[in-house]
Amino acid sequence: LHEALRERLGTHVAQKGSLVAPDRLRFDFSQPVAMTPADIAQVEADVNAQVRGNGAVTTLLMTPDDAIAMGAMALFGEKYGDEVRVVSMGSTDDGTYSIELCGGTHVNALGDIGLFKVVGEGAVSSGIRRVEALTGEAARAYLTGRDDRLREAAAVLKSTPDEVPARVASLLEDRRRLERELADAKKALALGGGGSGEAAGPEQVGGVAFIGQVLNDFEAKGLRGAVDEAKQRLGSGIAVMVAINDGRASVAVGVTADLVASHNAVDLLKIAVATLSGQGGGGRPDMAQGGGPDGDKAAEAVAAVRAALEAVNA
Repeated sequence: LHEALRERLGTHVAQKGSLVAPDRLRFDFSQPVAMTPADIAQVEADVNAQVRGNGAVTTLLMTPDDAIAMGAMALFGEKYGDEVRVVSMGSTDDGTYSIELCGGTHVNALGDIGLFKVVGEGAVSSGIRRVEALTGEAARAYLTGRDDRLREAAAVLKSTPDEVPARVASLLEDRRRLERELADAKKALALGGGGSGEAAGPEQVGGVAFIGQVLNDFEAKGLRGAVDEAKQRLGSGIAVMVAINDGRASVAVGVTADLVASHNAVDLLKIAVATLSGQGGGGRPDMAQGGGPDGDKAAEAVAAVRAALEAVNA
């Protein structure tokens, strides 16, 4: 694994810690950024290629200088004594795949590992990444479990395992389409006056055309669009929309361009937000948005804005 990481990511890779158990391992190494899926796949393939090669694992005792001369890689920045243990394993066209100074126990041949499967990669600390992997029977059981879950998903989707990605993508697209249609329907309902007892049609208030409406179960993110459409319907006027979700209220106020000199959407918004026991909110003279916790006062908020407009020309 260490050598495969160095070949894929670069010679800056150095082991910083590890845990080796009969069926799993954890390997920490120097690496400034996360491994990509392609990196993980290549490292995994390289390790399994050596496992399938079933090369012998050989151990030699020699001086540190002789070990370095033969290409062994010292780990952890450790200080070594007069004699070190050099472990060699795997093969390439040019010779041995991996040569390291190591005091651990090892299999007799790489084929004894059976199978190597990466199951996790993440950060340990700044500049240090960790690979977690399974081997042997644990790796086989892991892959079998994933295959079983894939088949279960395929059965639910009434498709084959190979068709699952395309089927899921199709379902997600259908969901997005339905969400758009639902949002459009709610907006049409709001602009048509079906969302509450408040009239959606324009009325004259304080000498200007006014639309004020309370919308139950209407998403706050759709308010700005609803107010924009109401302003287009008015041509000249002011629109106030209050959406109620889970007891909270969101409010948007829109003023057409010809009226911003005399009516400021932010000022009108503050009146509505205060009625809803909210704070803050803001925007531009022609469009402002905010909210408050008292959704049950939504109609009062619309009425407060209406009263403010009436007071202008009183």
